[in-house]
Amino acid sequence: MLWVGVHLPALSLESFVATLSGSPAGFVPEEAMRAAAQKVVERGGADPAPADEPDPVGPVALIEQHRLVAVNAAGSALGLQPGQKRATALGLAPQTRLGEADPSRDDAALQAVAHAMLAFTPAVSLAGGHVVLAEVRASLRYFGGLPRLLQRLRAALEPLGHEIRIACAPTAQAAQWFSMWRDDARAGSRPPRTKAELRERVGTLPLPLMAAAAPHLATLDALGLRTVSDLWKQPRAGLNRRFGAALLGDIDRACGDLGDPRISIVPPAVFESRLELFARADDSAALLVGAAVLLHRLTAWAAARHGRVAGFRLLLHHESRRRTWDDPAARVTTVEIGLGEPVSDTAHLQSLLRERLQRLPLAAPVLELGLQCDALVEGAPPNAELFPAAAGEGEGWQRLLERLEARLGGHHIRRLQTVADHRPERATTEQRGGARVPGARAARQGPLRLPGSPEADEATSGDPAHWPRQRRPVWLLAEPQPLRDDGGTPLLAGRPLWLVAGPERIEAGWWDEAFAARDYFIAQADDGALLWVYRFRHAPRADESGWFLHGRFG
Repeated sequence: MLWVGVHLPALSLESFVATLSGSPAGFVPEEAMRAAAQKVVERGGADPAPADEPDPVGPVALIEQHRLVAVNAAGSALGLQPGQKRATALGLAPQTRLGEADPSRDDAALQAVAHAMLAFTPAVSLAGGHVVLAEVRASLRYFGGLPRLLQRLRAALEPLGHEIRIACAPTAQAAQWFSMWRDDARAGSRPPRTKAELRERVGTLPLPLMAAAAPHLATLDALGLRTVSDLWKQPRAGLNRRFGAALLGDIDRACGDLGDPRISIVPPAVFESRLELFARADDSAALLVGAAVLLHRLTAWAAARHGRVAGFRLLLHHESRRRTWDDPAARVTTVEIGLGEPVSDTAHLQSLLRERLQRLPLAAPVLELGLQCDALVEGAPPNAELFPAAAGEGEGWQRLLERLEARLGGHHIRRLQTVADHRPERATTEQRGGARVPGARAARQGPLRLPGSPEADEATSGDPAHWPRQRRPVWLLAEPQPLRDDGGTPLLAGRPLWLVAGPERIEAGWWDEAFAARDYFIAQADDGALLWVYRFRHAPRADESGWFLHGRFG
């Protein structure tokens, strides 16, 4: 087995300020935090943020029970540390932005990471300490080996905007501890290949990484036990009697001496995620920042279920300062986004939402966003193409229609919808808005066989199998144009038309007052233009033309 552990060391802070800039740009790895703190010491406690090193976020800290539990790099550089009281932190840095720690907010962000990893293997499980584990042994050949898999994994997690550490090990517990300890790519290390190598690397781990050792860290440090290898040198029975069996049990699971089954997560059938905004939003620009975070989570969920998004709902939870808003449902504005063609492209979803929000007046400031999606089309996305093809061009038109609908509104969009009627003048109807065409993309018709070719000669033989595949013109006349008849040959502008293919018999409308019994032909004019003509099945009256021009081929 080969487990990949992904640790998110700054998850709580990143999920808190995600709506400030759309990504944790204000956060840096812990190595940079320690470097910033060292600069403070060297400068004698002076502000370490010179003019040429602006911090886009500023000092931010999370509090729980009036004490700091997490501090970003800017706050750490000003002397803020976890465990300090709230009043002490504000005394050291009055400009610090304080937020309440929220485990449910962290879980939502961690679930998005797990969903993104499900695109690589179904064996994904959540571990403690903001770690997600994935067993990837069966996926290595498909992705071209471990280095390429990890490269693609980092690229898939990058849009979520988290600092990540990735480490690999033959056991799940070891992968969890290694990822919490360091990043394998930065350390330049490879996964252990033998059990002896695994045991040696586990022995170098510091004890604070172990959750079972957390209640006993002070005692263990007083005894001089600081690494896992220090525990191995002690009598096992004495350690179990004094600290419990869980301490050595986790070590045995990390070394592969005990079984360590993990429960794989299953993505929900319906996506729903909420995000509290860093500050109340009064315009669409502020909403788009938070919505971008939710859309990245949505596409990660869709990838985990191997599907594409066909529509979603954005819920705007307003500030309830109006006395008239006694109904909680009235405090929520719902923005529906429907797509004519399901996609998995976050940028396209963002562009549609931007068009809609820019013309949406806000009834009140927004404090929280919610995103729901129950319109998922499961199945593999279309294959990427080296050269442009007809299907790609059709997708471009579909996206253009979706953007026009999002910008102008559905009531300003008109489109033709097919109707189950053989009569050409009644085969389509006009519809408002972006009503989706049922089913998948319509198959493109084959090329029209032009007169003079061997295929056209065969078409005149009367065999329907050799008729031109494009049998209906795109351009229909508003009213059929009567043609002169010269001994059974239609004339246009006094010149005879050459019948290329036909007849195609249409007999419909017996149930209403527009009965039609016609034989349609494809005709060619002297200039090479192809026309769609028909004649009535019954003999024309004395005052009635026998032939009519109904359409033109492009």
